[in-house]
Order: sequence, then structure tokens, then C-alpha cells
Amino acid sequence: MANKPAVILDPHFRRIEEIFEPADLERLHALADVVWGKNEPMPAEEFDRARASAFAVITAHWHYGSIDDMPKLKAIMEVGGRHPSPKVLDYPACFARGIRVLSCAPAFGPMVAEMALGLTIASAREIVDAHIDFREGKEIFLHKSNKNAFTLFGQTVGFIGFGGLARNLKPMLAPFGCKIQVFDPWLPPTYLREQGVEPVSLEHLLQTSRVIYVLAIPSAENRALLDRERLELIPQDAVLVLISRSHLVDFDALTELLHARRFKAAIDVFPQEPPPLDHPIRTAPGVILSAHRAGSVPRDLRNIGHIAVNDLEAMVNGLPPMEMQTAQPEIVYRLE
Repeated sequence: MANKPAVILDPHFRRIEEIFEPADLERLHALADVVWGKNEPMPAEEFDRARASAFAVITAHWHYGSIDDMPKLKAIMEVGGRHPSPKVLDYPACFARGIRVLSCAPAFGPMVAEMALGLTIASAREIVDAHIDFREGKEIFLHKSNKNAFTLFGQTVGFIGFGGLARNLKPMLAPFGCKIQVFDPWLPPTYLREQGVEPVSLEHLLQTSRVIYVLAIPSAENRALLDRERLELIPQDAVLVLISRSHLVDFDALTELLHARRFKAAIDVFPQEPPPLDHPIRTAPGVILSAHRAGSVPRDLRNIGHIAVNDLEAMVNGLPPMEMQTAQPEIVYRLE
């Protein structure tokens, strides 16, 4: 391609081979003059030399300062997992100039949703506890072993948040015939009903759901949304699946309630990762713990590069991006 646009590829902490299939990386180089394109962080002086000519920046996190001296910039394409914070990126300038700020979050939806479903079934059927009992020679066969177990079929399920992750999880629950109720103050009730889910208050969701999924993205409004008072609304026979961000939960209160066997839980995200070896969450009964594994399956991570190159190709040809998540002014200023 003659006069190819310049694209800065600085994905650190991601590795290029981690997020790009060879064929997609080849497509990227055919579309653009790739600047840097290494796994090491791009030095500031190298970035500064490339600023004026950059059509797009592919990065895991925005740390390059002002865009005022980037006259050709058309897209910021983040490959870390979420849009840059408004604390580090000048969104008003981006919106005023028509610069697309794109997140690779859609690439994570299917694999994280699958993990959420797996954790749910493992918790509801007490698969992990039964396995540990068997290894320790304490297994209980047949009916008595299922005294506190349940199946997903026909259960009422609650989604806290109805973004991309929830929309990937919803069809996975369809074979179970679950009634899905949603708390999401960022979406109109009419829209939610048209998606086949029932909008409810957070308190109602917590009190009436057998399985509760924490799926919302972190914002200034939802820090510790599930405080002790709200966590105490969860029925004793319910399962809380914490799969998006621990930001939404008072984790100390959650840990205490789990030690008191108030309900069961499956947790993939923590306030500190890894948690200290003496953190009491490690010994909480009735809990399945996962080391932030839901969104890091090698084959599926390469979908990040695939959708990034697809959208870059569209923009180079004067078309809008269709696959990455575009920052919206009504939402992005509420992010943490």
C-alpha cells in the first residue's frame, strides 16, 4: 500500500505474540508503517519522534501525555482491557477532533463469560469440595453428598451490570431456562426488557437471586457498591460470582460473611493480586478461588489483535471501527 499511515505499536505489558496471530500481524504491517513494534516499553524520546506522524497508537495503557502535537492521530487502540482513565487522557480533545478511543474489551467477553458459567456450576454442584474430599479419603457417595447442591435449571439469576460481559453470558445460560434480572442504572428499563431480561433494584436482585454475577465495569459511582448491608441481603443458599472487578465489593465484609457461611462464592478478582498468603479469603469455606484466570486463555487473547487490525483496516479505508468498544462521552467520564 502506497503512503501507508504510521501506527505506533507499543503494547507493553502485553507481548506482541500474545495478542497477535502471525497472520494478523502480517496484515498490520501490510496496512501501516509500524513504528516501534517491540515487546519492551517504547522510550519516551522514541514516541516523541513519532508523535507528529502517528495515525493510530496501539497501547496497553495511555501514558504519553497530551495529544495536541499529534495532528494526524485518528485512533487510540488500547489492548490492556479497558478504556484509558480520563485522568490520563484528554477525552474532550479526542471527541472534539473525532479521534476514536477504542478498547479491546469485547475480545474478553466470551472467555470470561465461559469462566463465569464454569465457576457457577462448580459452586452450585460443589464440585471442588467433593474433589478435595475424595483426595483426602472423605468422599460421600450419591444422595447425601448433594445435600446443599443445586442445578442451574430454572433458577433466578441476577446480573449486576449489563455490558459486554453480561451479553456474552446471557446466551450461555439459555439452555438452563434461567430467569435473568438485571440491575444497571446506566441502561433504560425499556432497553433491558427488550433484551429479554427484567430490570430490578439492586436490593431486590440480591434478595431473590440464586446466582448473582458481578459484571459491571469499575466507576466512581460503584466503588464498594456491595457493602456489608447489601451483602447481608444475599440468601444463604445463593452463590455470588465475582468475575469483573473487586472494586464493586467491600472485600473485607465479603470475606467475613463467607467465613460465617452466609452464602457461597466464586471469586476470580481481588483487591490485591496476589492476596497475601495469610489473607483470610484463602481459607473461607464454600468458596472457589481463581487467580484472575478468566480472561487470559492464550488462543483467545489473540482475538485482541484480530479485532484491532480489523478496525484499523476499516479506519484506513475511511470507515468506522466496528469491533472494538468505542468510548462514549456519557460513560467514559464516569470511569475510574
